[in-house]
Amino acid sequence: MERKIPDFSGKWKMKTSEHFEDLLKALGVNVLVRKIAVAAASSPSVEISQEGESLHIQTSTSVRTTQVSFTVGQSFNETTVDGRPCTSFPKWESDNKISCEQTLQKGEGPKTAWTRELTGPGELILTMRAGDVVCTRVYERA
Repeated sequence: MERKIPDFSGKWKMKTSEHFEDLLKALGVNVLVRKIAVAAASSPSVEISQEGESLHIQTSTSVRTTQVSFTVGQSFNETTVDGRPCTSFPKWESDNKISCEQTLQKGEGPKTAWTRELTGPGELILTMRAGDVVCTRVYERA
């Protein structure tokens, strides 16, 4: 039986965010950069385009725009939320949830990971992990 692939595509706006500054602190981001990042990331807009298991995610804030493209089940290069290069491996954790472990390409730091999960009509939950700290961001379709 072929699995039904959930549709993450669309424009998303953030509804709630918890522990983002704690996440940056866990990653060792200095206080000034943290304050700027928290302010800038307070209302990101996210646009996801998807073709089958390949996703392209563009996140725009007042300070910068980041883009990442990947196919579930294939490793790819991206940067951690604090800008360090890593190799990521996304996989289906459940029918509506992609989980992704990140491995730093050089240097050391806390173990980082993220998940994206569709939880109902028009809701997307992004969790980002650094060591024991978990940041949860809830988005709704724009």
